[in-house]
Amino acid sequence: MTTNHPPLAGHIISLRPYQLAAITKLRHSLAGGYRRVMLYSPTGSGKTVTAEAMIRGALAKGKRVAFIANRKQLVGQASAHLSAAGIPHGILQADNTRDLDARVLVCSIDTIAARGFPDDIGLIVIDEAHACAGSAKYRRLLDRYNRVPTIGLSATPFAPGLGQVFGDMVIAATIRDLIGDGYLVDVDVFAPASPDLTGVKTRRGIGGEVDYAEVALGEAMDRPDLVGDIIAHWRRLAAGKQTVVFASSIPHSQHIAAQFCASGVSAEHIDYHADDDTRADILARFRRGEFRVLCNVALLAEGWDCPATEVMVLARPTKSLTRFVQMVGRVLRPAPGKARALLLDHSGTTLDLGYPTDDLPLVLDSGKANKAGSAKARERKPSPCPACKFVRPAGVHKCPSCGFEPVRQNDVEVTDGTLEKVERKPRTPATADRKQQVYSMLLSVARSKHYSPGWVAHQYRAMFGVWPRNMRDVPAAPSNEILSWLKSQRIRFAKGRGKQQEARNHG
Repeated sequence: MTTNHPPLAGHIISLRPYQLAAITKLRHSLAGGYRRVMLYSPTGSGKTVTAEAMIRGALAKGKRVAFIANRKQLVGQASAHLSAAGIPHGILQADNTRDLDARVLVCSIDTIAARGFPDDIGLIVIDEAHACAGSAKYRRLLDRYNRVPTIGLSATPFAPGLGQVFGDMVIAATIRDLIGDGYLVDVDVFAPASPDLTGVKTRRGIGGEVDYAEVALGEAMDRPDLVGDIIAHWRRLAAGKQTVVFASSIPHSQHIAAQFCASGVSAEHIDYHADDDTRADILARFRRGEFRVLCNVALLAEGWDCPATEVMVLARPTKSLTRFVQMVGRVLRPAPGKARALLLDHSGTTLDLGYPTDDLPLVLDSGKANKAGSAKARERKPSPCPACKFVRPAGVHKCPSCGFEPVRQNDVEVTDGTLEKVERKPRTPATADRKQQVYSMLLSVARSKHYSPGWVAHQYRAMFGVWPRNMRDVPAAPSNEILSWLKSQRIRFAKGRGKQQEARNHG
C-alpha cells in the first residue's frame, strides 16, 4: 500500500519567530545560487519542526523529499515526528524499509550507500549534518545529486572541512538568543582540576574533529577514586535531581551506575548492545522519574530529549567542541520548576573548550589553516573558584557564587581538587553600529592581505568577546585605532610564541 497522497490539508504548523525567519533566509540562500546550505539551530531549538515546515513547503510545490539521518535512532524519531504531524512517508532503512514510492522518504545514509537512492528527489534534508564532512558516504551522495537543493541541520557545525560540503550557512538563533527568550535554560558549571590523561592518544572523531581514543580514555577515567568523587560531588551539589551521566567507556558507565546504586541512589546504565525494546523501556522509566541517574557513553548525545533532566555529569574528557555542545544540550531544555541546568564537569572540558552556552564559532570551516570553526577559536578560558568550585569565566577574579577573592600569586591559584563553579565575565556591550564599523574595517584589512574570513572572525571575537553575527559584507578603510590594535595583537602573539619556545627549550 502506498502513501503518496497529499498530506497537507487541514494541518496548521506553528513556528516560532526565529524558525520562520530561518526558512525565509534558507529560501533566499537557495534563490541566490547556493545548492547546499547549512542551517545552524541550537540543541532544543526545534530543528525537526523547522524541517517539517520545509518538507510541507516542498510537497506543496510538487517535490519529493528525502530526510536523511546517520543513526537508526534518528531515523525512528524523524518517522515518529512525521507520523504525529500527519505526513505520510516511507522509510529506507535496512529491514525497516517500506513505502518507497511515498512523496517523503526518511532514509538511513548507510542504507542509501548500500542500495542507492531515488532519482526524482527534489529536496534533501540531512539531520546532524556536521557528520557530512568526515563521511565518504555523504560525499558520494551529494556529489551525485549536486543539483538537488540540500539543507543540512546541525547544532554544531564545527567539523573541519564542512565549508567544502556546504556553501552557505543560515543561523536560526544562537544559544544566548534562545536562553534570553526563554526557549532554553542556562547552565551553572562546577568543575575539578583536569584529570591526568598522560599517554591517552587522540584520533579523528565526530566529523573529523580530533578527540581522545575511547579505549585508552576509559582506562584512564575508570578508577575507583574518580568514580567515588563523582558520587560525592553529586550528593553535595545535585542530590535528588534527574541526572544524565556521560562516561568514557561502557565499563566506566556501568561502574558509575553501580556506585550510585551502592550509595542508595537509583541509577541505570544504557548502551547500544541492548535491544530496541530494552532501551525504550529504560528511557521511558527514566522519563517517568522511576530512577534518578541514567549513565551512558555516547548513545544519548544526539537525538535524545528529556526536558526534566536537570543535571549532567561529564565524566568523559573530550577535545571535540561538537561532542561537548551536543552532550550539554541534553539538559538545556526548559521544564516546569527548572530554572537552570547544572553541569558537574569531572573531565576538565569546560576549562579547555569554554562555557558550553557561550557564543560559538559560527563560521563554516574551509579545512584550511586559521580555522574559525575549531574548538581553539574559543580563546578565552574559564577558571575554577578555589573555594566553592564554581567555574568562573575568563577574567573574573571574585567568585559570584561564594564571594571568595583569592590572592593572586603569579596568576596561579592553588586548588584542592574539588569541584569548582565556573562563572562568566560580564562585558560592556558595544553598540551595533560600532560592531559593524569594526567588522567592516577588519574585512578591508583581511582582503588587502589575503587573510581568510576566519581571521576576521577571530579578531572581532578578540575585541568584543563574541563571534560576528548578522554583519554586512561592506569593507571600510581601517582607522589608526584599529591598525594600532591589530599591531598590539601581533606583538602579543609573537611574545606568546617566544615564551612557548623558551619553555620547550628548557623543558
